[in-house]
Amino acid sequence: MNTSSNDFFKTQVLGHPAGLFVLFFTEMWERFSFYGMRALLVLFLVSSLGIGGWDWPRENALALYGTYISLLYLTPIIGGMLADKYLGTRNAIIIGAIIMTLGHASMAIETNPIFLYIGLGLLIAGTGFFKPNMTSFISKLYAEHPEKKDGAYTIFYMGVNSGAFLGIMLCGYLGEILGWSWGFGLAGIFMLLGLLQFTLAQGIFGDVGLKPIKTDIKSVDINPEDKLNPFTFIDKIIITFISVAGLIWVINDPLSKIINYNFLEFGGIDFSNYTIIVTLLLFLFLIVSRILRYSPITRDKMIAVVIFAFFIIFFWASFEQAGGSMSIFAKDYVSRVLSGNAAFIFNIIDILITVIPVGIITWVLFLLFKQTFKKYLISNLILGFSFIVIWSLIYWKINNNFSTYSYNISYPTYEITENNETKVFPVTAATIIPENAVLATKNSVVRISSDLKKDETVAIIDVDKKGVNYKYLTDEKAATVSTSIQATIIDKNENEIEIPATWFLILNSLFIITFAPLFSKWWESKYNPNPAAKYAIGLFFLGTGFAFLAFGASTIPQGAQTASVSMFWLVMAYLFHTLGELCVSPVGLSYVSKLVPARMIAFMFGVWYLALAIGNKTSGKMGSMIDDITNNYDISTFFLIFTFVPIIIGVIALLLTPVLKKLMHGIK
Repeated sequence: MNTSSNDFFKTQVLGHPAGLFVLFFTEMWERFSFYGMRALLVLFLVSSLGIGGWDWPRENALALYGTYISLLYLTPIIGGMLADKYLGTRNAIIIGAIIMTLGHASMAIETNPIFLYIGLGLLIAGTGFFKPNMTSFISKLYAEHPEKKDGAYTIFYMGVNSGAFLGIMLCGYLGEILGWSWGFGLAGIFMLLGLLQFTLAQGIFGDVGLKPIKTDIKSVDINPEDKLNPFTFIDKIIITFISVAGLIWVINDPLSKIINYNFLEFGGIDFSNYTIIVTLLLFLFLIVSRILRYSPITRDKMIAVVIFAFFIIFFWASFEQAGGSMSIFAKDYVSRVLSGNAAFIFNIIDILITVIPVGIITWVLFLLFKQTFKKYLISNLILGFSFIVIWSLIYWKINNNFSTYSYNISYPTYEITENNETKVFPVTAATIIPENAVLATKNSVVRISSDLKKDETVAIIDVDKKGVNYKYLTDEKAATVSTSIQATIIDKNENEIEIPATWFLILNSLFIITFAPLFSKWWESKYNPNPAAKYAIGLFFLGTGFAFLAFGASTIPQGAQTASVSMFWLVMAYLFHTLGELCVSPVGLSYVSKLVPARMIAFMFGVWYLALAIGNKTSGKMGSMIDDITNNYDISTFFLIFTFVPIIIGVIALLLTPVLKKLMHGIK
C-alpha cells in the first residue's frame, strides 16, 4: 500500500506524522463518549425516580451492564471483516461513528426506556465498525515504517486514556450534578465532533484505508505450516448454533429480569443454564477439533493462545467491576463528604489533575494546528471548538465546586410505633399522615450551589429512600416530583464538599498515564517477564486491589445498604487494578498476532474477542450477586471472591510457564 504520494509522512508533530494526531483526537473523542456514558449507566439505572433515575434493583442494572459490555467485544469481529472485504477502513470508521452518535443521542432521551435500549443497540453496532478499524488503520499507515509502530501506538494509547479521563470526569460530573440527560447528551456531542473532525481531515491519509482491492489468493505463497484447514459442514452448523444460542442467552439474561419474561423457559423449566453450558461445550469442541487438524507446531501455538484467552476471561470478569459493583460501592458505601482543609486540598488536587492533562493535550493541538490548519481548515476549526467547550466546562466545574455550599437542614417527619419499634417517615407533598402518627422533625445535610440564608425553605428529595442522602431540587423540578420534601435551612457549613461517585473512575486513566512509561521501560529491560508471568503479575495486582476493598469494607455489617468507609480503600483498589491492566494489556492481541499463522488470524482474533466478551458478561453476572452476598454474608465477602479468584488463576499461570514456553516454540 503506497503512502508516498500523500501528506501523511510530510508533516511532523512530536516526531510523528500530523495524520497520527488526527487519529489521536478522533479516538480521544470516541473514548470520551464511551467512558462518559459507561460511568453513568449503572448509577442512572439504580438511582431513584425522584432524581431522574429508573430505581432498578442492582441485579437488573448489572445484568444489563454485563450484556452491553460483552456485546461490545463481539461486533468488532463482524465490523473488521466487513471493512477488510467491502467497506475499507475509513468508511467503516465513519459508519461506526455515525451509528454511535445516533446511539448517544437516543440515550439522552433517558425518560423513555425504548430510547435507552435503542441507544445501547446502536452503540454496540457502531463500536463493531469503529473499534477494530481505528487500531488496524495505524498498522496500515505505518506498514512501510514498522520501526515507528511502537511509538505510534503509544501516542494513540495516550489518546484513548485522555478521552476516557475527560469523558468520565465531565460526563459523570454533569450527569450527577445537572441531570443524567446532560451527561448522556455531552457524550453524543463529542462523538459527533470527533466524526466531523476525522471526516473533514481524511485527505491527509492519501489512499490508505480506502475500499479494498481484491487479490487472487491462489497467487499467494503459503507456508507449509499454514496449510489449508477449511471449515467443514459440521463446523458451520456448530458455529451457527453457538452464535445464535449464545446471543439469545446474553440478551435473555437482563431481559428476563427487566420484563419478567424468560425466553429460555419451556414447560415451566428454565433452560438458561443448560443453554450456556451446552454452548460453551460445543465451542470448546469446535476449538479442539480445529486445532487438532493443524501441524504440530501450529497446533501448539494455537493451544497457547487458547490458554492465554482462558486467563483473560478471569482478568476482565474482575476488572470490569469498575463500572458496575465498584461504582455502586462508591455511591452507597464510601464517605465522599470532605470538609475544612480536606475539602480545600481536594479541590486544589482536582484542579491540578484536570487542568494539567488538558493543558498538555491543548499544546499538542496547537502543534497540530501549526502543521495542518490551512489545508484542513474546517476540521481544525471543529477541533478547536471542541477544546473551547472542554475548557468552558472545566471552568464551570471548578467554579461550581467552589460555590457549592453545605447546609444543615430540618424537615418534617412523622413517627409510628408498632410492636415496640418506632419508624420515622419524611412528610412529602404526597404524604397522607396516619391518625396515630406523631409529628416531629429531623435534621440532615444538603449541598446547594446557591448562597442561602437561615430559615429559607428549599425542596429536597431522599435520593436512596434510606433517610440518609438528600438532594436539592429546583422549584421547577420539585413541582413535578410528588416525593419532594419541604426543608428549612438551619445554618451553613463552611467549605464542605461531596465528591461525585463517578469521580473515582477517572483514577484508572490517571494512573495509566502516570505509570505507562515506567512499565514500558520495564518491558524493554532485561527483566521483561515472559507472557505467563505478565498475566500472573497482572492477576496478583488485581487481586490485591480487591483485597484493599475487602479489608476496607470489613466493618460494614451484614445486609447494610449504606455505609461511610474511607475513600482510601477505593483509591488503592483502582491503583492496583491499573497496575494489573498495564501488565495484561500489552500481552493479549500482540501474542495472538505473533503465534497464529496469518491465514488463521481472523478465526483466532474471533476466539480472543469471544474470551473478552465472556469475561465482561461474567463481570456483570458476578456483580449482580452483590445484594445476595451482602444480605447473606457481607459486602467484604463479595470483594474477597474477587481477591482470591484472580490470585488462584495467577498461580496457575505461573505453574504453566514451562508448558507455555514449550508451546510457543521460541516466540517472545
